[in-house]
Amino acid sequence: MAIRDILRNLVPEKILNWNRARKKAQQRESLAAQRDKGEMLSVAELVAQLKNIGLKNGDHVMVHSAMSKIGYLENGPETFVNALFEVVGTSGTVCMPSSPVKTLQFLHMQNNPVFDVANTPSAMGAITEYFRKLPRTRRSLHPTEPVCANGFLADTLVKYHFGEPSPYTINSPWKKLMDAGGKILYIGVTLDNAGTHLHTLEDAVDFKYPVYAEEEFIAKCIDENGTEKTMKTKAHNPEFSKRRKCDGLIPFFVENGVLSKHQLGRADVLFLDAKEMFNAMISGYKNHGITMYTPHGEKIKGYDE
Repeated sequence: MAIRDILRNLVPEKILNWNRARKKAQQRESLAAQRDKGEMLSVAELVAQLKNIGLKNGDHVMVHSAMSKIGYLENGPETFVNALFEVVGTSGTVCMPSSPVKTLQFLHMQNNPVFDVANTPSAMGAITEYFRKLPRTRRSLHPTEPVCANGFLADTLVKYHFGEPSPYTINSPWKKLMDAGGKILYIGVTLDNAGTHLHTLEDAVDFKYPVYAEEEFIAKCIDENGTEKTMKTKAHNPEFSKRRKCDGLIPFFVENGVLSKHQLGRADVLFLDAKEMFNAMISGYKNHGITMYTPHGEKIKGYDE
């Protein structure tokens, strides 16, 4: 476990919340200062930077983002999303997470049994919520890990997510993007707070660690036509989730040539080849026991074979 995670477990929640609020206030002040100085990022500037990162016409890309980390955007989320559309073009697809989960999947499903695909907000940041509301954006029908997609493969990616026993199966947008040879952009965030694609490994193999809770949930889902449906879904085991060391996998992905590091505006960026990421995870797990819980291939006491 990283030192910061150990400290986080020791510090009272009240102090952690105070510190989060302090950091958000500092970010707001910084953005306001950038605006006042005329230091605004335009669509044209972001297009050039995205191309420099390696995103190109025809790409299908999943984008995780923290808008405040990028810098002051000329027209807010619209500027960033329009830049993405311009780069991937009409033959490409832009995808974003739109999970409504603010805390833990298990707690969310205990308290929020209804998911309305057209009206339940995304809890994944301002850019994702703007993107969700765009006229041509499609959203997968899943209560914990819905994905929004807009572009050439949008319908294909979001279809059949409903009814899957867990969120990251072969029929999920997460795995379909990998199969389509897509890309993943982490902008101002890292695998620690946005590593959703890492879970595709758990649903693709006979995973030996108890990442899902024993209790399963019956969720009510309202589709885009307003029809109410029900489905059963698993949720992550909250206790085992504490063992994640997602950023510990970054060197592994770099060594395997699937991850590169960049800058976009003021934000640090991770750029991954989704298909090769999955292949590396499968190989790393089968050959060395590498997972987000054991990024160096260590065994977990009580669960190793």
